[in-house]
Amino acid sequence: MSSSTNPLHLLPGYLKAEKLEATRKGFGRGLLEAGKRDVNVVAACADLTDSTQISLFRDAFPDRFIEMGVAEQNLVTVGAGLAAMGKVPFVSSYAAFSPGRNWEQIRTTICLNDRPVKVVGSHAGLYTGKDGATHQMLEDIALMRVLPNMVVIVPGDSIEAEKATLAMALDKRPNYLRLAREATPVITTDKTPFEIGKAYVYRPGDTVTIVSTGTMTFTALQAAELLARDNIHAEVVHVPTIKPLDHKTIVASAHKTGAVVTVEEAQVNGGLGGAVAEILAEECPVPMRRVGMRDHFGESGDPKDLLKHFGLEAPHIAYAVHHVLERRIV
Repeated sequence: MSSSTNPLHLLPGYLKAEKLEATRKGFGRGLLEAGKRDVNVVAACADLTDSTQISLFRDAFPDRFIEMGVAEQNLVTVGAGLAAMGKVPFVSSYAAFSPGRNWEQIRTTICLNDRPVKVVGSHAGLYTGKDGATHQMLEDIALMRVLPNMVVIVPGDSIEAEKATLAMALDKRPNYLRLAREATPVITTDKTPFEIGKAYVYRPGDTVTIVSTGTMTFTALQAAELLARDNIHAEVVHVPTIKPLDHKTIVASAHKTGAVVTVEEAQVNGGLGGAVAEILAEECPVPMRRVGMRDHFGESGDPKDLLKHFGLEAPHIAYAVHHVLERRIV
């Protein structure tokens, strides 16, 4: 792609998935840089420093790092206390444990007091693979989205995760960052825009809107390529911030195309699908279909096999588009 046809500076040839990196790697780099820029940035982890990549910060700033041990409730309450004293705390664990185990403490000590703690949930979703349903946190978006004051961010690749981490360090609100364990396609560059609260049209179209988040945006773009063969021009809207949701961009696209499919590697009930359904019901009612986990827990297996098993590959998205277009009022 030339710069004139690639205004968002996506990687040329990105649909071939030639570059793979885990989003948690981008977080590690971003936190290290945030620590260099601001001495008030501190970090704490629940005995998973290497896995969550918070180890980069620990090694560079040992006096600004706290190892909490396996005590996730304490992890976030200490974070709230640090924030009350003017620090910018990043607290990290697996998403199954934080927010999975300590949601009440996040609600009461962080959100109720509106403390700018940055809760980082690593190893979320089906990319946790063989660890199985107990560790494949699929409910975290819904859990965190419902909390007043909480910002919810799901980066599409490792580069965006790095940008999101830097943006979170400057944000004065509680934040949740969702990260994946396994390497996933890198589709953006250092020049691709990212701003908390903004959605981006990664591929223009006028037949149907595909609204996607996180690592599923790559798959949504693949689906758009498949649909183009049938002369269906899908507009792919990437939503790295689930809350606050960019109503303007999503509603404008829905108004243009008249049909919407949402895509996420999480529970559609309360997740991105739920959030988009809410705003469309109020502002732009159109036929809609949600692709994601539909009231099921995960299973143990290779991530690629799991994505196929649960209907989260490009052909499944294309099928959902054909289905919703049958319901569209022309």
